[in-house]
Amino acid sequence: MLKKIAITISCCLLTACATSPTGRSQFIYMPDTQLNQMGLQAFDNLKKEKPVSKSSQYTQFVNCIAEAITYETGGDWEVVVFEDDSLNAFALPGNKIGVHTGLIKLVDNQDQLAAVIGHEVGHVLARHSNERLSQKTAVSQGVTLISAVSAPTSALGQLAVSSLGIGAQYGIILPFSRTHESEADIIGLDLMAKAGFDPRQSINLWQKMDQQSEGQQPSEFMSTHPSHDTRIKELSEHMPQAMQFYQQTQAIGKTPRCQK
Repeated sequence: MLKKIAITISCCLLTACATSPTGRSQFIYMPDTQLNQMGLQAFDNLKKEKPVSKSSQYTQFVNCIAEAITYETGGDWEVVVFEDDSLNAFALPGNKIGVHTGLIKLVDNQDQLAAVIGHEVGHVLARHSNERLSQKTAVSQGVTLISAVSAPTSALGQLAVSSLGIGAQYGIILPFSRTHESEADIIGLDLMAKAGFDPRQSINLWQKMDQQSEGQQPSEFMSTHPSHDTRIKELSEHMPQAMQFYQQTQAIGKTPRCQK
């Protein structure tokens, strides 16, 4: 029984190997078509449940930035501005982008919003939703397999399974999510620079976000996002490469002019 399970798991691992845009090894086995369909359905539901902004100025501003960034990725993307005061934006599989009006009000210029949109598009390009779902499914199946081959009805067996569940939550799922956030930062930084936006403004954005949070951000270990200090440090380390892309776009006159 154990041998069969080991062979099954090994086969799944071998067929689920992938590489992210930054060269990181990934565990992905869900069909992208399925994730895209989930993204389309989720976006349709959001448009029904959340009010869409009636501000043509905000819509033009966001579309101008999103079009410049997604031009670098190819494909058609749908962009919607939602009337919501929270500082949020998101991108979903299936090429969908949502931006909240609260975030638009916060940013000082096109470059700062480009940093957020680039980051969110980076999640989609790196297939983070697929990887996350694959991880969760694998963890769930792992717990089930262990339960089947051990003594799940015994006190020790129940303790082992419950301990694995806690370990899976804080030892696998959350750290990978922080990895996703850091990776999306780097992908987004390069994207915005290639699109002609000043990548240095990403630092200013996260400093503003830090001030806005007023110390309310949860500890990094328990959060699915890196701390603002960590995020700024990693962006600063990658900035020289992003600046090379930015200087190249400036040399050929690729300069978006998106007015807030």
